[in-house]
Amino acid sequence: MGGRFLCALVELRMKMMKNKKPKLKLIGEDGNAFAILGLARRAGLKAGWSKERLDAFLKNCMGGDYNHLLKVVQEYFDVS
Repeated sequence: MGGRFLCALVELRMKMMKNKKPKLKLIGEDGNAFAILGLARRAGLKAGWSKERLDAFLKNCMGGDYNHLLKVVQEYFDVS
């Protein structure tokens, strides 16, 4: 139950900060899921994300297939 609350809280904060998404450049980078997770993790840390927010993001990314990963990354980042 606590994990669901945390994810809901992160989603609410993301909606509030919609225009403040960190930039993430994926064009020209390795398209492997683990490489994308690493790039996103570093961008989140650079943007000052808390450990809890970063953990919730990564858990959400790993909750589905490759297409789910890409969808979640695009929700959290300004992807180019």
